[in-house]
Amino acid sequence: MFKSGFVSIIGEPNVGKSTLLNHILKQKVAIVSNKPQTTRNVFSGIYNDDDSQIIFMDTPGIHKAKTRLGEYMSSAALSTVKSVDLVLFLVNAYDDVMEYNLGILESLKEIKTPIYLIINKTDTITDYDRLEKAINVYKEHFPFKGVFGISALKGTNVNFLILDIKKIINEGPKYYPDGEISDRPETFLIQEFIREKILEYTHEEVPHSVMVYLEQFKEKKDLVEIMATIVVERKSQKGIIIGKGGQMLKRIGSQARTDIEALLRKKTYLETFVKVEKDWRNREHYLKNYGYRPDQNG
Repeated sequence: MFKSGFVSIIGEPNVGKSTLLNHILKQKVAIVSNKPQTTRNVFSGIYNDDDSQIIFMDTPGIHKAKTRLGEYMSSAALSTVKSVDLVLFLVNAYDDVMEYNLGILESLKEIKTPIYLIINKTDTITDYDRLEKAINVYKEHFPFKGVFGISALKGTNVNFLILDIKKIINEGPKYYPDGEISDRPETFLIQEFIREKILEYTHEEVPHSVMVYLEQFKEKKDLVEIMATIVVERKSQKGIIIGKGGQMLKRIGSQARTDIEALLRKKTYLETFVKVEKDWRNREHYLKNYGYRPDQNG
């Protein structure tokens, strides 16, 4: 019997949702950084084995929004829970009980979708008594279908989680052909890889103000030519990304190209530009142009 289903991964920023997805797929499709709100769009990673296909939906961190973009991100994450077969609600093992998390769970009590509590980053803790108390508080507040302790980074117990998910999902078709790893096009993943390097190498106010889109994607027999534009909100941010003598922009492009070539399995020529669009995160016109629409999962 072949099984298939949809699983949404939700939680506050920096709980390891994208790290978990990448480990499950054994391939990088979601960008990862230690900056909050790294993931901005809902997108799916496709897990296949001999008897199942599970579509995992990676979602933005649910947070108290300060911009229109932030509002879209949180609403996009919560909008997935009614349309899937299972929800994985992630929390950090080293955190005490978060009142904000309890509030999120309260808003989920009306839905019929089963929810697992996933305690991530168990490799970082030694005080198991404190952890058990925190888990008990969450369990008292919400009727979870199951509770799992994992390390998404090291892969601890992730295989057991997959086995349990396969018990939950029903018999169904193969929604995507073999070889597909995401419901998003390669161009989307490329944009995200570039943004990941900006998050990694820049600091202060730059990360949250950055958007990347492709001006050109030209695939030839042995080479892919890509022109990408990096959008920021202020001239000072543009200067930081370009860096002295263009060195920061060169570093970002070089490191992103490594991930892009691994994805495309082709030699890649990548050219990047930086431009300023003031306060784009609060302007409806730019949000729609850059793909952040409430009616399009983000």
